[in-house]
Amino acid sequence: MYPIKKVLVGLDQSEMDITLIQFASFIAKSSPTTDICFINVIRDLNVPDEIKNKFPELAGSASIEKTEYMKKIVEEHLDKSLNISLKFITKQGTAAKKILKVAREEDVDMVVIGRKKTLKGSGVLSQRLARRVECSLLIVPEAGKPQLKKVLVPSDFSDYSLIAMEEAIAISERRGFQVEIICQNVFTVPQGYHYTGKSYDEFALIMEKNAKSDYHKFISKIDTKGVTIEPVYSLDSDDDPVEDIYQMTKQMEVESLIIGAKGRTSATALFLGSMAERLIQKNFDIPVLIVRHKGRNAGLMDYIKEL
Repeated sequence: MYPIKKVLVGLDQSEMDITLIQFASFIAKSSPTTDICFINVIRDLNVPDEIKNKFPELAGSASIEKTEYMKKIVEEHLDKSLNISLKFITKQGTAAKKILKVAREEDVDMVVIGRKKTLKGSGVLSQRLARRVECSLLIVPEAGKPQLKKVLVPSDFSDYSLIAMEEAIAISERRGFQVEIICQNVFTVPQGYHYTGKSYDEFALIMEKNAKSDYHKFISKIDTKGVTIEPVYSLDSDDDPVEDIYQMTKQMEVESLIIGAKGRTSATALFLGSMAERLIQKNFDIPVLIVRHKGRNAGLMDYIKEL
């Protein structure tokens, strides 16, 4: 995967901003980060045209106010030991559209946004950004803590799982091999198993054995760089693999979830993958990192749509 050199952080003038700035510090200390851009999107002013024409300074003053706010709160909460370039950007319009546009213009490697449960503020539409952003996306819950000792990487042993695992390994390596990585495969017993003469439990053992074999093939494709990876296997008995993953985050007390997203070309629709889509929708209490090969997500028509 590419190094995280440029980070874009979406602020919205709520209590969530402090958490996001703390995460930005954490990322910068854990990666070769050189630049952090902070963006605050001002909603379109619902003001009659005659008022806008009479007081043209309205839009400009709002931008100045937002910029001053960002500079102040970043100065208070960003790690002062960091030697990086800071940029403050204000835009007017729809948050997701403007963040996507700035992410392209600034050629960022990661976008960091918040996910709220109780805090006030507009927040950012994580689902839309996850579908369209052309780099990795970190979704931080309001109670998230910038710490990383144990991560969970759900895997179906596909190429998209592979890039998520490679990122987890890179994170562990950058942090001095202090990050414990758990690779979870959720398997099912296929319908019609009883026609084989096997019981449900017997066929579950067959499927688990197959999953273990697939894991060894999967991990043999990856340079683990000496990082220890613990494989775990979960039988999905209620046709809800996302809940199995959610329960594993609780059981193993992991501090982050890393998933891979499918890319797209200009000729195809975007597929995060059904599992990734549902994982994003799930309201995790831990950060969710969606890893994507940079620049593989949007074509010309998508760019035009976001303008």
